[in-house]
Amino acid sequence: MTLTFDALVERARGLVSGGRRAVLGIAGPPAAGKTTLAEELVAALAPAPPDGLAAGAWVAHVPMDGFHLADAELVRLGRRDSKGAPDTFDPLGYAALLRRLLADEDEIIYAPGFERVIEQPIAGALPIFRDARLIVSEGNYLLLDDGPWRPLRQLFAEVWYADLDQPERLRRLIERHVRFGKDETTAIAWATGTDERNAVRIAATRDRADLIVPAELVHRVGNPPA
Repeated sequence: MTLTFDALVERARGLVSGGRRAVLGIAGPPAAGKTTLAEELVAALAPAPPDGLAAGAWVAHVPMDGFHLADAELVRLGRRDSKGAPDTFDPLGYAALLRRLLADEDEIIYAPGFERVIEQPIAGALPIFRDARLIVSEGNYLLLDDGPWRPLRQLFAEVWYADLDQPERLRRLIERHVRFGKDETTAIAWATGTDERNAVRIAATRDRADLIVPAELVHRVGNPPA
């Protein structure tokens, strides 16, 4: 049976049955469509909550990208040229945020965002209100079974893997690097070097996902057929 976007929406909605708070993770390599899929899900879910919940703020989007280490810290660590690798994030901080969200004790929680124009995390950029029952959070390494990343898996109700085909993903990745300031030569070198090494590591976590979102559906997210 072909997986549809409507089926994804229904599956996500079902994670908060009974009014509990749950976190849905979306993993995948760079430019696989994780953020677009998360945004499309939130937009579709917001006006159609489960019974007993109010429309709108019952679903929230909290990307993992806010836990990039700042460039100043990457320089201190000698890791600026490897930005985007697992050790250039703060997975313990991300896990602490998820645990605080799941504890469901605070009226408002502020999460960091990430500004692609300057490629830096921004503290306190994303408010998550008590009404939010479903948190959609995407990131490269949600399924990584290694060191400080390992405890993350148990914090998600489910993790989906965006499985975009390699040629299209690489095209999108180079285009994104150019759009945010790299010249084409640098963009290609970064996408096929640092980013590709990370992508290989992320692909190895694919089998740990609860659901594989296939390439044909990822292609369509954000670009519905006429």
